[in-house]
Amino acid sequence: MMIYENLINKKDKLAIVGLGYVGMPLAVAFAESLEVIGFDLNQRKIKRYQQGIDETREIGDEKIQSTSVDFTNDEERLNEARFFIVAVPTPIKADKTPELAPVQGACEVIGRHLQPESIIVFESTVYPGVTEDICVPILEQISGLTCGKDFGIGYSPERINPGDPIHRVHNIIKIVSGMNDEVLEEIAKVYELVVKVGVHRAPSIKVAEAAKLVENAQRDINIAFMNELAVVFERMGICTNEVVEAMNTKWNALGFAPGLVGGHCIGVDPYYFIYEASKKNYHSPIISAGRKINNDMGTFIADITIKHMIQANKRIKDSKVCILGITFKENCPDVRNTRVMDIITRLQEFGAHILVVDPVANVEELRNEYGVELVSLDTVREVDCVIVAVAHECFRDMGVNEYECLFKKDNEEKNVLIDVKSIMNKSIMESRGYSYWSL
Repeated sequence: MMIYENLINKKDKLAIVGLGYVGMPLAVAFAESLEVIGFDLNQRKIKRYQQGIDETREIGDEKIQSTSVDFTNDEERLNEARFFIVAVPTPIKADKTPELAPVQGACEVIGRHLQPESIIVFESTVYPGVTEDICVPILEQISGLTCGKDFGIGYSPERINPGDPIHRVHNIIKIVSGMNDEVLEEIAKVYELVVKVGVHRAPSIKVAEAAKLVENAQRDINIAFMNELAVVFERMGICTNEVVEAMNTKWNALGFAPGLVGGHCIGVDPYYFIYEASKKNYHSPIISAGRKINNDMGTFIADITIKHMIQANKRIKDSKVCILGITFKENCPDVRNTRVMDIITRLQEFGAHILVVDPVANVEELRNEYGVELVSLDTVREVDCVIVAVAHECFRDMGVNEYECLFKKDNEEKNVLIDVKSIMNKSIMESRGYSYWSL
């Protein structure tokens, strides 16, 4: 195959299919060396990129405006590409089983424009076997071409960490795999153009697919352990954050902390492992238990909030609760699978009136996905409780007086502050008369 040579000599083009938090930064990175087509079905998203607006906040408007990526929702443009990277989301269904419709749809689109001597690399998270057993048949059926003879396939799991300015495309070791040694080397050389720290050549596509699931399942389990400790320490009257600080003084402490686990990776990928394991007649008790613990944390935090409000002589029904942050993680606009909604839902069951402030969140996605309308922090006054649910930098930068002006001025009631990510100083808040709690 001469795909790599043709790409660097600008005889062929590389196409990224799916321009979200993974695909868009990848497209911009490759465009520094190659001619890149950035394809997405979402016309509004494409228009925003063409206008130089980065809604993901992953690379910023300036880089979007200066990139040479050819952003388009016209699938006919894919006829010009010979190297395809699929970066569409792979969520889960309501029953927690894999939703492969996006990646199957991407295969159909590519199949309609697939030319001989092409390579397709999948970055979307899947369980072992999906690339070869599900994607290849679709590509072959739609294109009329034969995998291994007319085109090659590979898998390279995405590792971008949304909202993380440190770990980016160029400095995260990339796992690459291919259907055979020739295809693997072509894929590795292409990715080495943008991944400056190098690539890891996995021995098979299934190994690469499994590695992605294991990475996120491992984190999910470790966070679940910390969340379980937080639940127990609450009953013991011990501050979890103080325990964690003490524990982390040991040289081999892992550094995990309790928290809400949402998003499109850690909160989803373990279900792909659980699903495929069940097909092999194995119930995964550890990973399943970790998922349950983490999914229950929003309700746990809401119940703690109610407890502290009652102790502060506050009436829950018709109370005003301000929630700071609703995205699935700090400094990231992504609201997919945010567990903050569990807190909101639980408090609303008790009749609380919820005000949500988040200057980072994608307003349109939030409205369409959850029906939540944001309010400006400037308009929040006379609340009974504040929950700092997401540790955005803007909330970390707020001083005690800025928090204090959000509350009711009632000497008979304490101000209730629920600090999920422990961004405030406990001693200072308690000395100011707050009913303060952190996870």
